[in-house]
Amino acid sequence: YATTGHMIWIGDRTRQLDHGHIEYFRGIKNPIGLKCGPSLKPDELLKLIDVLNPDNEPGRLTLINRFGSDKVDAHLPQLIRAVQREGRSVVWSCDPMHGNTITSTSGYKTRPFDRVLSEVKSFFTIHAAEGTHAGGVHLEMTGQDVTECIGGARAITDEDLNDRYHTVCDPRLNAEQSIDMAFLIAELLKQDRSGKAKPMPAVAGF
Repeated sequence: YATTGHMIWIGDRTRQLDHGHIEYFRGIKNPIGLKCGPSLKPDELLKLIDVLNPDNEPGRLTLINRFGSDKVDAHLPQLIRAVQREGRSVVWSCDPMHGNTITSTSGYKTRPFDRVLSEVKSFFTIHAAEGTHAGGVHLEMTGQDVTECIGGARAITDEDLNDRYHTVCDPRLNAEQSIDMAFLIAELLKQDRSGKAKPMPAVAGF
């Protein structure tokens, strides 16, 4: 077991089959995650699953999708179909943050709220269409009133980022944006359970 964390994961840039991260993760018993980005092909994913979860143990491996709102529709369905075809047991999760990182006109690294939400919506829609389960959403957020991600109910702009840009790494959803996102995801979960597609409620500022 790796004792520094319960569930740990492999990044999209460090998932090469012959590299050290894969070798390390195959030897630990923790539940593990694998980030899946636009460059990951279905056959490569199946090889990674065979190495990381050779016994096809339910709950062992979570596939964390991080495509970007403009790429998820083109890439996620083919991965789902390959995994389903081969009978692999995985948990599907969505990281809508990393694939939607941009540099603002004011020079700050940021993430547009609408793009983050768009990727989450696509994640649920695609799984509903494929008959698979949308198993989780991974967000970077804070309870503080920061200005790091643009958009949201208060419509934070590029010019606002300098006000309270406190992160030492990646931009986070602030408290208000996080609550907005939680309510919108809750609505998606309700739709997923009922099996019916309904219009998303309007959010101020969109």
